[in-house]
Amino acid sequence: MAEATQKKLEAELEKYTQMQKDVSKSMSVRQKLETQLTENNIVKEELDVLDTANTVYKLIGPVLVKQDLDEAKATVAKRLEYINGEIQRYETLLKDMEKKSEQQREVLSSLQQEYQRAQGLAAAKA
Repeated sequence: MAEATQKKLEAELEKYTQMQKDVSKSMSVRQKLETQLTENNIVKEELDVLDTANTVYKLIGPVLVKQDLDEAKATVAKRLEYINGEIQRYETLLKDMEKKSEQQREVLSSLQQEYQRAQGLAAAKA
């Protein structure tokens, strides 16, 4: 019995380890999104300071191309909207992953207790 419980425990532990890796990856992506959000907010603030007399350039590959100020503002606004949406999506995903991870932790805990009891019974019989 202890051997079967041990194999089940190992399988559940592997699942838990994979869940933790997935949580870590998602947190990393979310941090990158936060960095992009900060950068784009800075760009938005800089564009808000400009007036129509200023010239705005957009980097396309190795070339700077002249861009209309209103078009640049619209592009940054859309980018901010997209990044905020992605951050919300990852927050929801992370909450869900944390909930599943907690459930998995509880399963592991009960299996460990079961395994220890089985080992204790095996030791008592020997």
